[in-house]
Amino acid sequence: MHKNVSMQDIVDEISRLLDASVTLEDRSFNLLAYGAQSGDIDRVRQESILRRHASDEVRAHFEAYGIATATGPVRIPGLPGLLGRVCVPLRHGGVTYGYLWALESGALTDERLAAVAPLVGRAAALLATQARGRHAPLRQFFSADPAVRATAGVDVEGPVTAVAVRTPEEVPGPPRTLPRGVLADPDVTGTAVDAPLLAVLAPAAQAAHVARLLHGLYGMAAGIGGPRDDPGEAWQSWREALLALRVAEHVERHAPVADWSALGVYRLLARLTPRDLADLAAESAALTPRIAASVEAYLDHAGQVQETAAALGVHRQTLYYRLGKAGHLTGLDLADGEDRLLLHLSLKAAALLPSHP
Repeated sequence: MHKNVSMQDIVDEISRLLDASVTLEDRSFNLLAYGAQSGDIDRVRQESILRRHASDEVRAHFEAYGIATATGPVRIPGLPGLLGRVCVPLRHGGVTYGYLWALESGALTDERLAAVAPLVGRAAALLATQARGRHAPLRQFFSADPAVRATAGVDVEGPVTAVAVRTPEEVPGPPRTLPRGVLADPDVTGTAVDAPLLAVLAPAAQAAHVARLLHGLYGMAAGIGGPRDDPGEAWQSWREALLALRVAEHVERHAPVADWSALGVYRLLARLTPRDLADLAAESAALTPRIAASVEAYLDHAGQVQETAAALGVHRQTLYYRLGKAGHLTGLDLADGEDRLLLHLSLKAAALLPSHP
């Protein structure tokens, strides 16, 4: 494999070699990547993929098998409703950074697991590199811009909040951004971060003011992460600020400054990879822009036809026609709750795609 492979590339290759359903999670059981489904699926894998995180109950069950300290594959037997699986701890330098999971198919022999050990090692090393970047010294969060420093302050103590803004050009004077290992994390942002980014750590109570200041200074969108009581966990707020920035740049309702705490469903959608977003957006791809906008407005108004028609400035019969056309084009029934939910999420996901106007 090429040296510049992503975590998803590694998981896809492991899944192919094992011919098994594979997922990769960090040590907090947050989903980072998953391979194509092979064979049966159980509730745990399904919920891990949909919610991007395992429940506390599932986590406790698996940790009881000693996976956090194991140095090799751990076979976990199945239970009613729970398929057996193999957990391979992702260890680097004696530290467990995550877990690779493979659903047991009867073909996961010790020899096949040994064959993917180099790929497992590469995934562990990549996680270790990302972890080191996230825990960089806090001073690297600060902008050297005098106007920003005067507002946010330098000696910030908790609670703190990270703010991200994309600048029109590289702003002179270090330090400008967090280490590249944090900025260009495809598992977080979904895209490589090539344009200049400004990272600021601010007192949580002043974060919104700082974000507005940054927007005023550079005329660009800004994202605000969630507050953290411990400044040592500010990297988590930075990840959220990047996701909020992504929403601010694509969703008019949340522009030009998006606050992670106020993003609603976009907190889930912004975490999806471009591939997952494209799959979800494909459900509404057949709709014309006018019909898509009408359907989204209708769903945003909880199916209230009169309110939606008034908001769109059209007659109710025109709206009915567009809704009927949407059902014909997508094959989805707007009278069905699950179909409505799928179409609504699809329209929201489409807004986050890079190619979306």
